[in-house]
Amino acid sequence: MTIARAHLVDSVVARWYRCVTRCVRRAFLLGEGGSDRKLWIENRLQELAGLFSIAVGGFAVLDNHLRVLVRLDLQRAEAWSDEEVVRRWGRLFPPRDQARQPLEVSQAWVEGRLKDEGWVATARQRLQSLSWFMKCLKEPLARLVNREEGARGAFLKGRSYYLHSPCLTN
Repeated sequence: MTIARAHLVDSVVARWYRCVTRCVRRAFLLGEGGSDRKLWIENRLQELAGLFSIAVGGFAVLDNHLRVLVRLDLQRAEAWSDEEVVRRWGRLFPPRDQARQPLEVSQAWVEGRLKDEGWVATARQRLQSLSWFMKCLKEPLARLVNREEGARGAFLKGRSYYLHSPCLTN
């Protein structure tokens, strides 16, 4: 039976989680193309760990799946100022112009977002979320692979497996 992720991930019960995500369509994660996907994954994990309140303990890239060991740190996100939350979100999802091209995160954009307290609270919650962390890892990877292989559609399964690691301490 499927269990909602909100019930699977509880930082009070466990702070360390092993996330496993598999490829679909019998694809290989590292592929045959010219790009170094493992290096791309490593760089993306570093970038995301700097933006989210989630630390990456390690990762493994296998033929058809990816394993990531992460540690949730909710107190870190609660210590961020509202402006820092908006700036982190702006680095993750930059504002875009009419042609959908990314724009610089301007002070006016930051101030506009700071006026909406509900938006800031939602962004803070998402920057603590393991589901959003994995989404921000998997979606750009799928776009990269689809562009390289001239394919369309899903590359990674939509649902990752989250297993808490009781052997690891906080």
